[in-house]
Amino acid sequence: MTRPPQVSVVLSVHNGAADLPRAVDTILTQTFSDFELIAINNGSTDGTAAVLDGLRDPRVCVIHQDDMGLAAALNRGIALARGRYIARQDHDDWAKPTRLEKQVAFLEAHPDYALVGTRAEIWVGDERTRRAHDHPTDNAALHFDLLFDNPFVHSSMLLRKSALDAVGHYTTDPARQPPEDYELWSRIARRYMVANLPERLTIYREVPNSMSRGRSTAYVDRIVMISAENLAAAVGSSPPGRDHWDIAALNHRAFAKLSANPDIESMCRTVREAGDRILADGLASELRTRVQRRIDNLRHAFDIYEEESDPSRHAGVPRSVMTARRLKRKLSSLYDRFARPRLGRGGLKP
Repeated sequence: MTRPPQVSVVLSVHNGAADLPRAVDTILTQTFSDFELIAINNGSTDGTAAVLDGLRDPRVCVIHQDDMGLAAALNRGIALARGRYIARQDHDDWAKPTRLEKQVAFLEAHPDYALVGTRAEIWVGDERTRRAHDHPTDNAALHFDLLFDNPFVHSSMLLRKSALDAVGHYTTDPARQPPEDYELWSRIARRYMVANLPERLTIYREVPNSMSRGRSTAYVDRIVMISAENLAAAVGSSPPGRDHWDIAALNHRAFAKLSANPDIESMCRTVREAGDRILADGLASELRTRVQRRIDNLRHAFDIYEEESDPSRHAGVPRSVMTARRLKRKLSSLYDRFARPRLGRGGLKP
């Protein structure tokens, strides 16, 4: 029996024949060669099967199956994987040549980390743009950002298989996915350290025939739910309470999901507490700035919410009163930014 490869690259494709050859080639030409590529034809009706069957590289394992959905297909690939590490690759994105080499080196050097992604260039089809996914790289900033949204590029990820086995694989619960990637990273980050490499080693392509990368109302609702769960877990509370749901809803402009009387001051205190707890677990030189920026954005979103709310909500409230309320929130934000840090963590005198 041959020695298992160090890395198992899992790729699921549904009707992606046009983009698949280039994506596969960027994996097969990696500078790191100790891998297997598990390519799953997930119920395609175009020429995908022929493209995969035409691959002659012995490192490629092709699976043809009915459409199970992305999460279930990826889980099948993980179950078949023989490598210590699981790499993700989408059929319409490209990996730069040193991606796997640098990611494996990182996880080998940092055994307490469960996953590492990379930053990514954003292309439209085959054309480079000036945009990029330059997500944070350090553990504390990523743990904080995960409270609100997904700071990882799915097709850039390398994960320890042992961590996946410990927390469970991608959820197939329709009420929780998609976004199956955000849901999984959230579970992993509650138990392990996480990172992104600072190099843009992935090319994230926006192409017309790829899986929709837009955000439907149902998709946003699921993000709000995962975010609320993450916020609650970060402050030691379960299940999520009113403030956790309101923060998540406000952050994603899902105003219809806000509670009847959202308390912006209480929400800001909760965000600060979550940031303080993450700071207590390790070094994070720029996390305080990140926390304050999130609070400022939350206050701004709350102003928009009040302006867009049903006018009857403010019936009988003079414009001067509404202006005074907004001014009070602005002054609170300025206090948070400039006065509170001088008083120590949480704004309390030592």
